[in-house]
Formats: sequence, C-alpha cells, structure tokens
Amino acid sequence: MDTTILSIVGGLLGGALIGFFIVRAILKSNNASKIEEINQKSDLEIEKARVSAQRIIDEAESKAEKITSRAESKHESIKQKKIQEAKEKFAKYKSEYQDYKAKQKEELKDRELEVREKEKELQSKTDKFKNFKDDLDQQRAEINTIRENLDKQLKVLAKRKEELDQATEKQIKQLEQIAKLTEAEAKEQLLDAVKAKAETDALALKKNTLAQAKANANKEAKKIVIQSIQRMCAEYTIENTVSVFNLESDDLKGQIIGREGRNIRALEAATGAELVVDDTPEAIVISSFDPIRREICRLSLKRLVADGRIHPARIEEVTQKVKKELEEQIIEIGERTVIELDIHGLDAYLVKMVGRMRFRSSYGQNLLKHSIETANLCASMAAEIGLSPKQAKMAKRAGLLHDIGKVAEEDSELSHAILGMQICEKHGEHPIVCNAVGAHHDEIEMNNILSPIIQACDAISGARPGARREILESYLKRIGELEELAMSYDGVQKAYAMQAGRELRVIVESEKVSDGYADDLSFMISEKIQNEMTYPGQIKVTVIREKRATSFAK
Repeated sequence: MDTTILSIVGGLLGGALIGFFIVRAILKSNNASKIEEINQKSDLEIEKARVSAQRIIDEAESKAEKITSRAESKHESIKQKKIQEAKEKFAKYKSEYQDYKAKQKEELKDRELEVREKEKELQSKTDKFKNFKDDLDQQRAEINTIRENLDKQLKVLAKRKEELDQATEKQIKQLEQIAKLTEAEAKEQLLDAVKAKAETDALALKKNTLAQAKANANKEAKKIVIQSIQRMCAEYTIENTVSVFNLESDDLKGQIIGREGRNIRALEAATGAELVVDDTPEAIVISSFDPIRREICRLSLKRLVADGRIHPARIEEVTQKVKKELEEQIIEIGERTVIELDIHGLDAYLVKMVGRMRFRSSYGQNLLKHSIETANLCASMAAEIGLSPKQAKMAKRAGLLHDIGKVAEEDSELSHAILGMQICEKHGEHPIVCNAVGAHHDEIEMNNILSPIIQACDAISGARPGARREILESYLKRIGELEELAMSYDGVQKAYAMQAGRELRVIVESEKVSDGYADDLSFMISEKIQNEMTYPGQIKVTVIREKRATSFAK
C-alpha cells in the first residue's frame, strides 16, 4: 500500500514540475494569453490528478484491509489445524508408550519365572552332586578295603610262588637224574620236534598257496590275453586290411586315376574301399577293414583294366555286377562247405555267413579253413571220447559256427563269441550248439560236454605251427630280439628261439649259474620279454644248466 501512495505522490510531483516548465516556457515566449490558458489547463489537470490519486489511495486502502483480514483468517485456521495434529500425535505416542510398558511388564514376569525354574534346576543338580560325592566317598572306602585285601593275597601268592619254584627246581633235578638228560638237551629235543612240526605246516601252507594260485590262474590268463591283443593291434591291421593289385605297367595308373581323379573317386564311392596309388612300381594298394569290400574293389578293378574302358558310368556298372556275382559266390561257397562237412538243416542265412568266412582272416589264418579244421577236429574228438554219432555231428556243427560272429553284417559292441551265439539262437540252432559257440572263450558258463571240446579244438587249430602266418621281416626281427634279450644276462652261454618263436631255450654256464639262480633267471627273462616285446600267444622260457666232466685214459 505504501508503494502505491509513493507512486501517486511521485506522479503528482512530476505533473507539477511539467506544468511549471510549461508555464515558464510560455512566459519566455511572451504569450500572456496562452499562459493564462495554460494555467487554467494546468490547474484543471492538477485537480484531476488529485482526484485520481485520492481514488487510487482509497482503493489501495480497501484492498489492504481485505488482504489483512483474509491473512488473519487463514493464520487462525492453520493454527487450529496444527494444534489438532499435535493433540493426535500426543494421544498416539501415549498409547504406544502404554502398550510398550505393558509388554515390558509381561516380559519381566516371564524372565522372573525362568529365573525361578533355573534356580530349581540348580538346586536339584546340587543335591544330585552331593549324593554322588557321598557315593564316591563310599566307593573309595570300599576300594581301599579291597586293595588292602589284594596286597595281603599278593604277599601270600609271592610266598607260594617261591615255594613252587623251589619245588620245580627240585623236580627238574630229579627228572634229570631219572632221564639222564640235562635241561639244555631236553630243550634241544623239544626244539627239534617243534621244527619238524613247523616244516610240516609250511609244506601244507605251500600246497594251499599253490592251489590258490591255480585258482587265480584263469584271471591272470585273461589279463595276459588282453595285453597280447593290445600289443598285436598294429601288426594285425597291416596284415589284414590291405590288398595289393598288380598292374602290367605304370601307365595304367593314370587311366585308373582319371581326369582330376574322377575315376578313382567313383571307384572308392562304389566299393567303399580306399585306393592308394603311390610310387610302388606296377602295384596299387586297396585298403579297407571289410574284406568283402576289398574283394569287390579288387575284382572290379581287374575287369575294368582288362576291358580298358574306365570311366565313372562303367565303374558303377561293373561294380554292381561284381557285387551280385560275389553274393552268389559267397552262397555257393557256404553250400559247398556245408555239403562237404555233411551238415544238414542249416539256415540259409547261416550258410551265407559260412561263405563270408572265405574272405575273412584271423592272425593271417583264413577263417573258413580254420572253421572247417575245427569242425573236423571236434567230430574226431567227440568220437574218440565215446560220444554218440548225433553228438559228434552236433560237435562238428558247433565247430563250423564257433567264429560266425566275426563275419556278422551288422556292427555290434559284443564280442564275436556272444554275437555268434545270438545269431545261432536267432536262426533256430540247438541250445547246446549256441552254448558251445558262446562259451569257447569262457565268456559264458559251459553247460554241456561239447563246449569244452569246441574250445580245445579251436585252440589246437590256431596253435598249430604254420597255421597262422606273420610278416617274414617282423618274424625274423622278433626271433633275433628274443635271443639277444636272453644273451644280455650274465652267465648265459647260448640262446635259441624254437617252434617259430613260441619257446626260448637258454643254455647257461654251470660254473657261473647255480640251480637256484637258474629258476630265478628263467623268471627274470620271461618278465623282461613280457614287458619289452610284442608277440602273439605265449613264449615258454627254458633254462638248461649242464655240467660235464671229461677225462682221457692214456
């Protein structure tokens, strides 16, 4: 409001000053009439300004009063609201305090009850401890009494022992006089008797140990077989997964490979075998783990080279023909084998599997020849031990089929014996034949007399000298290593590898090697062979110690 008044007063003063200057200017211009008129106008303007200023002042005062009244009313309302809020908070805090106080009283009562219960427990434990202490004192008194009694008894025993020792010494002297032996001589006789009994017990223990060793021999034999298989994997792969196709000239290699290798790729895709064309003169290597595929590839390549037309379409045509002809040939071989062995009623699938054996080898031994030889051995052995003709024929049948799992068409994680047994069961073979096939490597229990016959004849056919071939170079190398290994020991005079490397005979100098050391030497040589060499089957080590005395009569 003061600001408005000052503004009005300033306006009035400004208007007066303006009027003053205007009048002065008019006076200077010597225009009296105009001065009068201007004065009148100035008075009129001043009066208007006064009226306007008064009106503005009145309006300002009215507004100021209204604003003041409104502010006072609002202030009173806020004041009453704050007072009400303070009362409500006070009532709330008061209620919370009363609740907290009541809760504290309840907790205090609960704690007092707990304290009273603890006091009662403590009093009870104190009473028990007091009773226990009284009992302990009583037991201690009883123990002291017993100890006194024992001391008395010990004194009595010591006295009796002394009397007994005197009586014993007297009795020993009397016995020495009667037996005419001193105490040392009696002890010596007793020790001799004990020593003889101990030797008898030691011999019995030795026999038991040997019996137990024989019982564990089967387990150790399986372990040796597994090690032998691991050592022979590489050589077996070289011998039985590769065929060599001879060419008339090296010019045919380019024709077989074809432009950008399309002919050789087509042949590999059609047969499933891999062709290795290298610097070997007039030869191509056919490599595959499946002997049937290798044979198909070999026959197809033979016809293509003879025909002279080698291109992908011709390769596919020839391969299909060869596959069909080989399938017929396999069945024909199986039928001819069954007829030659006089085996009747064999399922057509089993006949086909027998024919497939013609193209499979085991350690270089043809599987079909091995199976035929085993079948004939089984029939002969069955007849020799007095089995009926029916059982002999069944033994021949089992001998032919014992390795049929090796030529199964489907892949399986089972061993060839178990897989062969399943194939025989599937195609209606007699349970005795199935058991003989599955048990010839001791993988299942033998339940008939034919099973051990099959197992023995299989081993005889495989172990026959010359039945299973080796690469000549590796064979000569192994023989030389055997003899060198034996010669490396001190006292060895000569060493000879016998029976195609299956036996090693070691001749030692009798002056340097005793009989006891000869046993140790044979064991050490066999251990060194087992740890350092790779070989099929087992090797027998024989150490020969011979002493010769020579003199001449003149």
